[in-house]
Amino acid sequence: MKAQSDYRHDFRSYVKGLVLALILSCLAFALVAWQLATPTVTLWSVFGLALLQGIAHFRYFMHVDLRKSVREDLQLILFASLIVLLMVGGTLVIMFNLRHRMM
Repeated sequence: MKAQSDYRHDFRSYVKGLVLALILSCLAFALVAWQLATPTVTLWSVFGLALLQGIAHFRYFMHVDLRKSVREDLQLILFASLIVLLMVGGTLVIMFNLRHRMM
């Protein structure tokens, strides 16, 4: 009986995540397609919605939350994000430096 209860809990979690992801995606699409705000406000709104969608994916699909038992998973994801951020940031610094030297 516990397996069926766990299945229902997981299924509800996936459905909530799917609905939330669809709503956030539709909001971002509507902001851009219908030009509801200035370009700067639209850009920051889309960035904010993307951040919320990333958090929703971590919470509902990857089951990463702030409980003690899964804190190691969260630390692993944060460390991997830091490494990717350093690589992308370093690449951008190099590319802008090269662009500056070429001009």
